[in-house]
Amino acid sequence: MATLTENLPHTGGYLISEGNGDISREVVTLAAGSGVLRTGTVLAKLTANGKYVPYDNSGTDGSETAVAVLWEGRDTTDGDVKAVVTARHTTVNKAELIWAAGVDAAGITAGLADLATLSIIAR
Repeated sequence: MATLTENLPHTGGYLISEGNGDISREVVTLAAGSGVLRTGTVLAKLTANGKYVPYDNSGTDGSETAVAVLWEGRDTTDGDVKAVVTARHTTVNKAELIWAAGVDAAGITAGLADLATLSIIAR
């Protein structure tokens, strides 16, 4: 019998609820060089080029402000990639959010506050 391996987290698995239709989502460009990003990764938007990267509260290039959550995992190792993100009017499961390495408890608190200003509420 074949062994099946479940790929976690599931696409959109962090969602509790979202606005009707596609009001909560946007298609964005993930910047090359962030590696493999998992569903639920908290993202920021770079001020220089408008591309999205993992949130880093110690950044100074736009990466210090959380603005979205990655809907489905993507690999940015070899170049920029288009991706769907949750950008507004959503309730998310706080335990399912993925934070970049180095983001500490204070950074998570700040990131959740950033998301709340966009009506992305963590429960």
